[in-house]
Amino acid sequence: MSKIRVLVGTRKGAFILTSDGARKRWKVRGPHFAGWEIYHMKDSPVDPDRIYASQTSGWFGQIIQRSDDAGKTWKTPGSSPEELKSPDGMTKGESNKFVYDTSPETGKPLTTHQWYDGTQHPWEFKRVWHLEPSLHDSDHVYAGVEDAALFESKDGGKSWHELAGLRGSDTGPKWQPGAGGMCLHTILLDPGNPNRISIAISAAGTFRTDDGGKTWKPINYGLHSQFLPDPTAEVGHCVHRIAFHPSRPNTLFMQKHWDVMRSDNAGDSWQEVSGNLPTDFGFPIDVHAHEPETIYVVPIKSDSEHYPPDGNVLRDAMSVDSLEPCGIYFGTTGGQVYASADAGDNWKPIVRDLPAVLSVEVQTLR
Repeated sequence: MSKIRVLVGTRKGAFILTSDGARKRWKVRGPHFAGWEIYHMKDSPVDPDRIYASQTSGWFGQIIQRSDDAGKTWKTPGSSPEELKSPDGMTKGESNKFVYDTSPETGKPLTTHQWYDGTQHPWEFKRVWHLEPSLHDSDHVYAGVEDAALFESKDGGKSWHELAGLRGSDTGPKWQPGAGGMCLHTILLDPGNPNRISIAISAAGTFRTDDGGKTWKPINYGLHSQFLPDPTAEVGHCVHRIAFHPSRPNTLFMQKHWDVMRSDNAGDSWQEVSGNLPTDFGFPIDVHAHEPETIYVVPIKSDSEHYPPDGNVLRDAMSVDSLEPCGIYFGTTGGQVYASADAGDNWKPIVRDLPAVLSVEVQTLR
């Protein structure tokens, strides 16, 4: 029988929930990295026991963790045990080095972006928001960071290199942080075209490369953001999340600061599909495992009142398994993880009283 593994990142550690294919009883393991913010955990599609985690602290900085045994044990890639800690207790290692490219050849250099007040501000690395392992190699993984940039590692997270063509596009200096900072939070890898990657940044918009990350273009045509001086500007839109079905990678769905949007041409143009939602404001969006035209969103009251009844659901805190019927999972800032084993018809909490949930990813193990 199939098994389900749910990876949950929270404000105070990481948790791993497991169940059989019936999805009625759940075992909870954790917290791993207790007391640390775990912005995201994601498994490799090539090796389900390979899991990457972003471990972050305002005091101690950014650490990448990797497990090769489904989360039983973890290591910091690039660090031997004897050099793992510096005299002041800080974790060392190549895996923790995220350095913006400022070389004349590829970095151009890019030194500043817009700040909240419209002035220029230096790029400052703060944390890794999202990890996206390659579809073809378990040692190849992408990282979306704040301040917004895209990095990749081809050695299992040991060392990281910026794909500077994204910031080096003509629009990079015009990017400006939203209320939650300027983070690259979504990375979509096209299953049929390894050179195509689509990403989303709050609050710059959505961008796509068709040459493996060398060059990028904004894909925001059709978006309308009333808070911008130019509501239809090329960049500056606060995109909260994008998603697609693997069988139809040209059809993208977007949860924007306001509006649920759809594109049928890989983001070249967008149209609103908010329909009769109670509100078209929210953070996460995902697609049914077997119905590419069915999407899931979690509407919340407004941009100033961030809640449905039991807690806000953040942009990376929803995921879908591939069983039939598919299971839907989301975590709340109130510390609950809810699951539906029947594609969303019925729901129940599978764990309560966790710290605030930052991310939820699900693995279907056959």
